Amino acid sequence: MPPTAGTDGGRVFLQLGRQPEEPNQFNHPDAPRSYSPEVRARLESDAKEIIGRYPQPRSAILPLLHLVQAQDTYITPAGMSFVAEQLGLTGADVAGVASFYSMYRRDPTGKYLVGVCTNTLCAVMGGDAIYDELKEHLGLENDQTSSDGSITLQHIECNAACDYAPVMMVNWEFFDYQTPESARELVDRLRDGQQVRPSRGMPLCDFAATERILAGFPDERVDDGQGGAGAATLAGLQVAQEHQMTAPEPDGSADGGAK
Repeated sequence: MPPTAGTDGGRVFLQLGRQPEEPNQFNHPDAPRSYSPEVRARLESDAKEIIGRYPQPRSAILPLLHLVQAQDTYITPAGMSFVAEQLGLTGADVAGVASFYSMYRRDPTGKYLVGVCTNTLCAVMGGDAIYDELKEHLGLENDQTSSDGSITLQHIECNAACDYAPVMMVNWEFFDYQTPESARELVDRLRDGQQVRPSRGMPLCDFAATERILAGFPDERVDDGQGGAGAATLAGLQVAQEHQMTAPEPDGSADGGAK
């Protein structure tokens, strides 16, 4: 908390450090410090496949972090040590990368990671009310996991889906045009083990399976044809087609206006 000069010549102290809701570093008290021989052998086999995709081993650090997060549901000392050993890096190297990206968790994650966007537009459209409703409904203090271990609730930053605000994400799949009532119904269905369909994209899978997909392993979900872009995304394209608007030519000779 360094001092700085105030307008009256006195000293003003500025509190520096993490934001109030920012998770702690990778020091959860129950986090594993090492892996069993069986787990380690399985992870080493997967890690070898991942590293083989890159010309430089250290380029595999992001998918390897997803791999160990699939194992533990968050980044642990065991996971960071494993990644460092596989890539010939220091623990500080790995921690520096993992702490930069918000998708790498500091605390145990439930079967479903439920994120509520509370950035400006989603907040104005009701994101804050949705988050507060779910927090109370699940009986949580800050961003935590429900007592049955099924739901982890968190704020999320903008996911570029402002035309569907307010938006929630469950294991990084979109749920559009949410309300406090629909959000509460959604988490209840997840907790009851019911099938839930995202607004767009592929069918929902659990958090560990999602992390393995992000690590680069095959996505075994079957596309049922219900995904794809929604009406809000395609609205501009539809207007352009109706007015016979075209894009400029590569050499810039056309103005792209309506014909």
